[in-house]
Amino acid sequence: MVGQSRKWMVLVATTWIQAFTGTNFDFSSYSSDLKSVLGISQVQLNYLSVASDMGKAFGWCSGVSLMYLPLWVVMFMAAFLGLSGYGFQFLVIQRIISLPYFLVFLLCLLAGVSICWFNTVCYVLCIRNFSVNRALALSLTISFNGVSAALYTLIANAINPSDDTLYLFLNALVPLFTSGVALIPILRQPPDLQPLPDHDANRRDPVSFVCLYILAIITGLYLLLLNSLSSDASRARLLFGGATALLVLPLCLPGIVYARKWAYRTFYANFRFDNSSFNLIDPDDLDELHKELLGGNDQSNGMMNTSFSVSNMIHKEGWFGKVMEKDRLTVLGEEHPARLLVRRWDFWLYFFAYFCGGTIGLVYSNNLGQITQSLGYNSTTSSLVTLYSSCSFFGRLLSAAPDFLREKVYFARTGWLAVALVPTPIAFFLLVASGSETMLRASTCLIGMSSGFVFSAAVSVTSELFGPNSAGLNHNILITNIPIGSLLYGLLAALVYDSNAGSSDQLGLLGEATVCMGRECYLQTFIWWGCISLIGLVSSFLLFMRTRQAYSHFERNRNRTYCF
Repeated sequence: MVGQSRKWMVLVATTWIQAFTGTNFDFSSYSSDLKSVLGISQVQLNYLSVASDMGKAFGWCSGVSLMYLPLWVVMFMAAFLGLSGYGFQFLVIQRIISLPYFLVFLLCLLAGVSICWFNTVCYVLCIRNFSVNRALALSLTISFNGVSAALYTLIANAINPSDDTLYLFLNALVPLFTSGVALIPILRQPPDLQPLPDHDANRRDPVSFVCLYILAIITGLYLLLLNSLSSDASRARLLFGGATALLVLPLCLPGIVYARKWAYRTFYANFRFDNSSFNLIDPDDLDELHKELLGGNDQSNGMMNTSFSVSNMIHKEGWFGKVMEKDRLTVLGEEHPARLLVRRWDFWLYFFAYFCGGTIGLVYSNNLGQITQSLGYNSTTSSLVTLYSSCSFFGRLLSAAPDFLREKVYFARTGWLAVALVPTPIAFFLLVASGSETMLRASTCLIGMSSGFVFSAAVSVTSELFGPNSAGLNHNILITNIPIGSLLYGLLAALVYDSNAGSSDQLGLLGEATVCMGRECYLQTFIWWGCISLIGLVSSFLLFMRTRQAYSHFERNRNRTYCF
């Protein structure tokens, strides 16, 4: 029972880490000031945001470090990397020290590595402590990364609402402080070699997750709806106090865990949650399901082969049918080493769906500062960053829908991914149609929800399609698309921006940096981004079409297991 309560303490600590380490989301809040102090072009500013995203390419380093070092040591290494990266940038933007552009680029890279290392620590904590309900734990904790910008806006406004350079100061210190607070639950987590004793407790875990998800939704609505009132320092302090209380409230959960027997008698047993829509795979059936998943059940294989034969008769005529059938996945969970992964068509469809969908949303958020400035809404930058962050949070929460609705509405997770990418091209074409503040807010909300869903769901999709044991390495291969997309999409936006800044009627100066004013600064960029996001949508749809039979086969085996 003690081990059960401790794992929930670890989960709460993980949500704290995620909530205060998504420091890349507030880049737009201080990017204009950084551009002015350094006297750089939009293209050069784009390279700084790319440097931060390039940190994800070094995610494997944190995995290697965890093989030799305790998890808490890696967490504090991430905190000190962020302290160095953001701390020196703060000194630069305050003009206390002067550094060449190349060193500032390296500092941004260091800050990006810090974020990636924190994410790895959180993933490992969830996987170690929630082997059965791993998808729910990951989705919940990853979602809190989306509220970072809203929380940092509250803290910055509580100190000095008129000083945007405070974001760098907070980015340097807050993650270190959070790591110290989270240290005790992490040190007291159940030992790796000590199995959590009660399988009935694992079956009842989804009930606790429902409570946590409800509380998370309340937290997100609180930050989204009340953040606009934080322009005054005193109100901001009050609102931040309320947000802190909501983040601390889940600590009551261990007490609920101790009262499980009472909860089981009075609530769980009466409503039979083991057959409810949010029940995941029974731990007692995991081994049997895994054998059937990999083709151990001859009868199931016969049914699958018959199904695929019928499918082949229907689809193989024509080039589209050949493309759909070539080297498609037939079962879920089959382990794919890196060499096999890059040969899979399904992987590249998945890669381009992420590259042209979720990544383009992240690049949009990095450019929000310049977008609002060019449209004349400079005073709304912080509120738009908060809006994107909060909607990203809700998108990440929605990525748990396949797990909660499994019994009611079963739909392949790759199908949910395709649906989630629909709002992105719509949002960009809305921005092409109108440059009003209302349209800007609506589009930012759509892009935030869409990209947030992709970021959170991708961890589970990678595990399901290409094997859970290889998920760490395979997911790091997948997210190499983020720095690539950040470079290409950001460079496209920067070139269009600088080219329009050269026209005399749009030219402005901010310090020594050139500023573009007017809709034309980003109009062509939105058209290109909208078309590119359509490619991502098509890729995700093709991925769904190629994998839906594997998902259906898995679900048939799962239902057959429960029947027997």
